[in-house]
Amino acid sequence: MTTSKTKSRSRRDWNLWRWTAMCLQTLTFECVLVSVRHVEPDLRQLSSRVVTTRYGSLRGFMSNLSNRQLQPVEVFLGIPYAGAPKGPLRFMPPVTSPHWKGVRLADQFGPVCPQKFPDIANETEALQKMPIGRYRYLKRLLPYLTNQSEDCLYLNIYVPGSGK
Repeated sequence: MTTSKTKSRSRRDWNLWRWTAMCLQTLTFECVLVSVRHVEPDLRQLSSRVVTTRYGSLRGFMSNLSNRQLQPVEVFLGIPYAGAPKGPLRFMPPVTSPHWKGVRLADQFGPVCPQKFPDIANETEALQKMPIGRYRYLKRLLPYLTNQSEDCLYLNIYVPGSGK
């Protein structure tokens, strides 16, 4: 028989686990975004390998992370995983992504889902509504939210660089 104390402890453990997982995910996302963002499209070294999926072939690019202790990462951006939810497909379960011919260059982020972003144009006014840490985070995030669309079913995949 479980007591309220046991339920409270397990709920607390679960919430701690969720918070830790969310922090790790955010930290990983931030590290990769910072390193990938600073690689200009003209300076990106295309990957030497082509990855074949059931929808078609992909070529990503190699990114050297800013930390010298980390190995290069092979990056595949904007890979569709489902068809666009437009027209009669809106509010329906996702359908299979269309296939493509040839090698698709996966070097740009796909659109993000539409989001209502807080107004941070006026720093003084924004800081009255939120802590400075959140303001700085939102300011760094803003460039990634400029391309919004309901057609937002895309993956970004980061794998250890093989160089092969």
